[in-house]
Amino acid sequence: MTFTRRLLAALSLSAFVLAAHAHSFKLGELTIGHPYARATVPGQPAGGAYLSVSNAGTTGDKLVSASADVSKSVELHEMKMDGDVMRMREVTAVEVPAGKAVELKPGGLHIMLMGLKAPLKQGDKFPLKLKFEKAGEVTVTVNVEGPGASHDMKH
Repeated sequence: MTFTRRLLAALSLSAFVLAAHAHSFKLGELTIGHPYARATVPGQPAGGAYLSVSNAGTTGDKLVSASADVSKSVELHEMKMDGDVMRMREVTAVEVPAGKAVELKPGGLHIMLMGLKAPLKQGDKFPLKLKFEKAGEVTVTVNVEGPGASHDMKH
């Protein structure tokens, strides 16, 4: 097999693996990309959920709330540097500007699962309902990945 054929075979396999791993959901002009959470350990009171939201429309929208049965409550949070200290705080909404994408990721904007009812185990999935100010509600499937999971969701 020539180098070119081996390279094409490897790239085809990589694309297949990525396509099988990635998942997205549509709600009007919004696309919610690859919702995932990191696995937690027994006794850990909270977990995080992460995803991207792309807005193909001409009007901005806002993620105003989220809910899931895996925890007692769900909050929208952001992490920001305050001087030399990283601080996390709840936010009332996440702006999704027209024609742009917003990434909810570790160390930035994210969804907090407060009061976990059981540990999030790698390989599990759970439903997460997202409510947008204009587009309405959509339920997405969150894949639980390894404790250090991170994704670059840039398009």
